[in-house]
Amino acid sequence: MAASPYLTTFAEEAADLLEVIEATVLALEAAPGDRELIDQLFRAFHTLKGSGGVAGLTELARFTHHVESAMDRVRSGALALTPALATVVLAAKDHIAALLGAALGRGAVDAASGAALEAQLAAMIDGAPIAPPAPVAPPVAPPPPAAPAPAAPRRLYEFALAFTVNPDAAEPVDATGFEAELARLGELTVSAPLPQWAATLVTHAEVDAVQDAFIFVANLGTPVVELASCLFFDAPVADDDAPVAAPTSAAVEAAPVAAGPRAPAKDAVVRVSSERLDQLVKLIGELVITQSRLAQAHALHPTPELAPPVEAMDRLIADLRDGVLGLRMVPIGSQFTRFQRLVRDLSAELGKDVELVTSGDDTELDKSVIDQLTDALVHVVRNAMDHGLEAPAARLAAGKPARGTLRLAAVQEGTHVVITIADDGRGIDPVAVRAKAEARGLIAPGETLSERDLLGLIIRPGFSTVTQVTELSGRGVGMDVVKRTVEGLRGTLAISSQVGLGTEIRLRLPLNLAIIDGLRVDIHGDPFIVPMAAVTENLELSAAERHAHNGRNLVPVRGELVPYIRLRELFGHGDDGDAVERVVVVAVDGHRVGLVVDRVLGSHQTVIQPLGRLYRDVELFSGTTILGDGRVAMILDLAGTVRSADRSSGSLH
Repeated sequence: MAASPYLTTFAEEAADLLEVIEATVLALEAAPGDRELIDQLFRAFHTLKGSGGVAGLTELARFTHHVESAMDRVRSGALALTPALATVVLAAKDHIAALLGAALGRGAVDAASGAALEAQLAAMIDGAPIAPPAPVAPPVAPPPPAAPAPAAPRRLYEFALAFTVNPDAAEPVDATGFEAELARLGELTVSAPLPQWAATLVTHAEVDAVQDAFIFVANLGTPVVELASCLFFDAPVADDDAPVAAPTSAAVEAAPVAAGPRAPAKDAVVRVSSERLDQLVKLIGELVITQSRLAQAHALHPTPELAPPVEAMDRLIADLRDGVLGLRMVPIGSQFTRFQRLVRDLSAELGKDVELVTSGDDTELDKSVIDQLTDALVHVVRNAMDHGLEAPAARLAAGKPARGTLRLAAVQEGTHVVITIADDGRGIDPVAVRAKAEARGLIAPGETLSERDLLGLIIRPGFSTVTQVTELSGRGVGMDVVKRTVEGLRGTLAISSQVGLGTEIRLRLPLNLAIIDGLRVDIHGDPFIVPMAAVTENLELSAAERHAHNGRNLVPVRGELVPYIRLRELFGHGDDGDAVERVVVVAVDGHRVGLVVDRVLGSHQTVIQPLGRLYRDVELFSGTTILGDGRVAMILDLAGTVRSADRSSGSLH
């Protein structure tokens, strides 16, 4: 089948509609009688069917028609949205996604699965009893006969329509698709063909519905929808799908005419591919680097006339950077919504009753961070469902409610977002963790460990306290993957748990991965960047202080002894530094650690460049950046630096 010119645009719209369908079905399970949700679900399937047909996906439109018919019965009250029907509708949504993927060349579709779903829907529709009318209580006294209420007049609009094709349109434009949609709304009279198409439309539909007819060609030209007049015409309310007949000329003349104002413009929403946004961020990064070079050149050769424009350019580029990075920020609630379905399916599979509670859904995070975080969050949620939360009988025996609670929360803290996954399940047994760790030789028998360090053992590769492997988890390949993913995003992971009360996992992640504020330091004449978000303070370290505390690498910071890492030694440069060195105190995994450097040179707007393939296993650095003088500076991976130093000396824990 030849691909429709609207297929790409339809795929983007369909992805949003499929998300709406899943979220609405799950919401209806909690509020099965919510009329607004039922109407929303019907409209989503109705739009998928119609738009799929316009895009040339006849099989998708045909299959969706069956689901739409079932939703129409639910809307009319003839069919109840039972849990069984909700399960079938969710499976149908998955099948529609598969049909769309097949049309885009992303795999084949199981035809038998589609046929089975159609049969299930047909059986539910055919076997559904008509909902009986609500009983009416007899009146106390016979009311006087009331005059029949006059039918409310339906508002009739006349729209002036125009569509001008862009001269540089990437695809040919065919008016057949949007003309068919407009004709479905009312009486369409075309007065001029493409490329400068013009027409009038008489319809009962509102302006939004008329504008939506151009949705698949909006990026290929300029559609204009103007309200020419607004009429009131008494007519019975017809079926939503039936074409609206135009009134006779006599009726129009008899109807009162109100000069309507120009239709308000809809909020413009432009869809931009993530690839284009990534390219824009790269260009902004190059601009930031160039500005840094310009500022350094001006500092070396100051010119009074250039000082104001250089400062203004710096402010403008900073504002442009923040604006462009803001384009990639999306609410994390879009990610949380997907887990409603996961928790629902796992509850049925495991025989558990679990409620998912989310908060902070409007907290924004860089889309690239969210995309890379998906698998990690799935690991954590599956572990909580399989091992953390108990079955209803076990919860009742422990004095808990039969229904367990899994919480997903997000909150912004400065330049980071903290995501919390918490359950009220059985918690992590420290005795079992210690026994497994001693059996594997990870710790010595009887070794003293803090609660934090003990729980940190479960993140080790292959570590699991589960005695029985299930299809979901138990092989010890979950939490270490989560930790690597989070650290790869320059974030941190922390675990807390109480036996019998539950477990909480906190993921702390940067807002974006492209441009950060850094602290430039010097080690043996080479520049390095420390992420500014982790820096708490800077101190001086004298030669006398280096030999205090029995030779241990400790420095007093506000009444607390903080371990430090001598980066000069870690990088193999020996101990020939200055008499007074600088200590940059940073927060890593909830602990304070000092980084001893030769000099602190100040803040630096850091454009992150990824490491090459040859350096992907180097844990000391997370990337590189280009300085104003053209030199390359390595960006320190703080968690990796701490691990490397701990393996070398073992003095940090």
